[in-house]
Amino acid sequence: MLLSDLEVILKIAEHRNITAAAAHLDMRVATASAALKRVEKTLGAEIFIRTTRQLRLSSAGERYIPECEKALLLLEQARQNIKEDLDIVDGELRIALPSDLGRNIVTPWLDELLDHHPNMSLRTDLSDSHIDFYRDSVDMALRYGSPKDASLYGFKICDVPGLLCASPAYITRHGIPQHPHELPTHNGLFYQLYDITHDVWEFTKNKQVYKIKMSGNRASNDGDLVRRWCVEGKGLAVKSCLDVSSDISEGKLIHIMTDYQAKPSELWLICPSRQSITPAVRLLRDTLREKCKELLSRLAI
Repeated sequence: MLLSDLEVILKIAEHRNITAAAAHLDMRVATASAALKRVEKTLGAEIFIRTTRQLRLSSAGERYIPECEKALLLLEQARQNIKEDLDIVDGELRIALPSDLGRNIVTPWLDELLDHHPNMSLRTDLSDSHIDFYRDSVDMALRYGSPKDASLYGFKICDVPGLLCASPAYITRHGIPQHPHELPTHNGLFYQLYDITHDVWEFTKNKQVYKIKMSGNRASNDGDLVRRWCVEGKGLAVKSCLDVSSDISEGKLIHIMTDYQAKPSELWLICPSRQSITPAVRLLRDTLREKCKELLSRLAI
């Protein structure tokens, strides 16, 4: 019995659907169906009861699937232990990245990582949407904010200050606000996710908190586009200092109203479970921490 066939069986059991399991494993439906038939033939019993609408576990499947999960987990742990003992870093990194940070900052770091470890491969999902590890074909996600789901496992990469930014061209036309109460007279550029527009900006000075309701003529669910609008002088934006680090260094954006701290965030590398932490994931975690520390020290914010 092939281990790859057992992995397919577990994925079918998870999704209760052969098509969904095949999509998650990036294989043809016919290939997944053939794997199921081979396992059932070897066992001499049906694992699933098939109906026109869904699959459900048979009584044999209810007994077999949990034992199969335990066996594959033990084999995977043994394989990872050997890799760690031999200091082997390989395999595919399937990672979800925020659109702006991933495209402009992290991807070059990943390219450098792969250059030094030729046995590794990379697959990225660039999106600011929330990741569902059971639906999306990724093994980890780099995200702003700590994981809200207690079942997930994560590594904090760094604290991330938020910055209020404007381009030199915008400042020339509209001036620089000196106090949060002046901000509503300016055009805001907003991040929007799931129809929620983040148009209330929060600033702190000497423990005094200012929450400012902004107005503006542009909003997007793509953080990279919001940054590009800001660079083009379309308005003011509150962005992660990591996202705008290159623009500030090159003079394309200016950090304004520096006496008031925009709401900070945290950057986390999130995995679906402790068992999914491989040597490659640890290497990626350490690389991200080192690179972000260097970037933040250069910004000196």
